Amino acid sequence: MRNSRSMRAPVRATQGGFSLIEIILVVVLIGGIVAFAATRILGGGDRARVNLAKAQVQTLAEKVQQYEMDTGALPATLDELVTQPGNASGWLGPYARPAELNDPWNSPFEYRMPGESQAFDIISLGADRKAGGESVGADIAYQ
Repeated sequence: MRNSRSMRAPVRATQGGFSLIEIILVVVLIGGIVAFAATRILGGGDRARVNLAKAQVQTLAEKVQQYEMDTGALPATLDELVTQPGNASGWLGPYARPAELNDPWNSPFEYRMPGESQAFDIISLGADRKAGGESVGADIAYQ
């Protein structure tokens, strides 16, 4: 007699895998998650620039005040924070680097002396680079 094991048909290894529908479903779900995350991350870029511009305006105002304390007068332009003017005695700068005179949208800050309600104004025109505006296009001014 033959061994009963030899009488059986050979056992084939079953291949486990995913069907085409399952693969498509997973790809669509991953795509949806990536799209959602991208809009949250990229949409936050504008908000981050607005917050950065607010911080830069305040910092630049402090540098103008430091210039005034050292020289006894406000600078005529923001460029005087970078390069010593010929008539500024007591100048201990540079108070700023040239790149710090531009807002996050790479536009120069507006400097007005005298300001509307204070000794000077520093203003970023926002993302639209125009006076006024709303949301991320709104002006950001030193308070």
